[in-house]
Amino acid sequence: EENLPVVTFGNLMTEGTALSRRGQHDKALGCFNEALKLRAGDKHCLITRSKCFLKLGDTENSLKDAEASLQIDKTFPEGLYQKAETLYSMGDFEFALVFYHRGRRLRPDIHKFQLGINKAEEAIINCLGNPSAVKLENTEELCFVSRQAELRRRKDNQQQQNKPTKEQKRMKKQSPKTEQQLLGELYADKAYLEKLLKDEDLMQSSTRQGIKVMDLVLDGISYLNHRRDFWQQQKPMYARVYERELLRQGRRQDKKQKSSDIGRSIAKDVEDIELCLARGSAEESCRKAERMLRKIQGWTEEEVPNKNELIGNLYSSIGNAHLAMGQMEAALQSHKMDLDFARKNALTDAASRALDNIGHVHARMGRFQQAISAWEEKIPLAQSSLEKAWLFHEIGRCYLELDKAEIAQDYGQKSLQSADEEGDVEWQLHATVLVAQAQVKLKDYHSAIMNFERALEKAKLVPSEAAQNGIIA
Repeated sequence: EENLPVVTFGNLMTEGTALSRRGQHDKALGCFNEALKLRAGDKHCLITRSKCFLKLGDTENSLKDAEASLQIDKTFPEGLYQKAETLYSMGDFEFALVFYHRGRRLRPDIHKFQLGINKAEEAIINCLGNPSAVKLENTEELCFVSRQAELRRRKDNQQQQNKPTKEQKRMKKQSPKTEQQLLGELYADKAYLEKLLKDEDLMQSSTRQGIKVMDLVLDGISYLNHRRDFWQQQKPMYARVYERELLRQGRRQDKKQKSSDIGRSIAKDVEDIELCLARGSAEESCRKAERMLRKIQGWTEEEVPNKNELIGNLYSSIGNAHLAMGQMEAALQSHKMDLDFARKNALTDAASRALDNIGHVHARMGRFQQAISAWEEKIPLAQSSLEKAWLFHEIGRCYLELDKAEIAQDYGQKSLQSADEEGDVEWQLHATVLVAQAQVKLKDYHSAIMNFERALEKAKLVPSEAAQNGIIA
């Protein structure tokens, strides 16, 4: 027994990753499951398992693991990216776009977030069409929509008439529970029509007008399927959980009913604000956030228990919208309001967020010393080694811009230490490059060459061809 190998978390992760790369995702899944038993809630393991689930086509569990990693660390970029990728695979392109944008705002240095934004926007245009290419007359737009719907229905009817068995097979693949939640009261109608399909004699009969009963039944089912798919796209099932919970609570008491109504309204408004910013409509996002801020300020804390937190979030959203529009001073003012509100109400996470945003705005404006002051104040609030890694890196970059190479080198080494603790290769790469660039300014060329060579090895592991070419140059 003493000669048996010791099973460790690291061993299981390494074996699972190797199996996944070879395409043996089922076996890899077993390794990740065992690894999580040894270290429950490890966000890196959750993400690798989420990727594994996605490869196996299990989008539901993939999404659960991605969201679980974000519950542990809201700023975890891999969690944001994996959630966006899973939502994209589920066809929820607009929600995927939101999380690609969140990731890019947090980590603009990670190129895959921009690639995700590009493909999500392209998918949305492919699904909905380019709005600029569609011109509707006010008096006839409903007729236009009706004609398009009628053409689609006729096309579906013709396909279903030729191949009715395929339609039936497709319907069987849908989860009854999911359909019932999406269709609501219409689910009973769909079930009744599907039951009629089993009556072969009835299906072969015709109406007085000579229309086959089968065509009428399949037409009705097709309409309900389109309605189901529409609501799945408009509000995916995972996004309904919070609203359903609020609705169930609201039925118990009239008082709670009012709270539920407000909660649903707030959830929808916040979602709209984020979607507008993600789509590039920063001005509209700003207007909606300001309107919602005025509305919430008029409600009591009894009606909105997390009122203070929501107000801070809205100031932050307004600041991000101003930043996207290039209105730097207005963005800075909103983020300072967020910070003041967080301090008055002892909201640590909100204060950390506000300091981060203030630092970014100052850095964008070239005010590197002010950016350093904001980010250095944020250091004690950092909740993970990874957060410290990028925070130290950004501070070091600012010192490098100010020609304070020695301090920049110190912060680069701190960033590298934090990245080593987290085991994050990308931030090990960024930190090592920062240290090397600081050493070049200090004319310590021998050390700089050694660190550039270390960075090159990291770039090959990421892998990043652009980083490799930059380091070689």
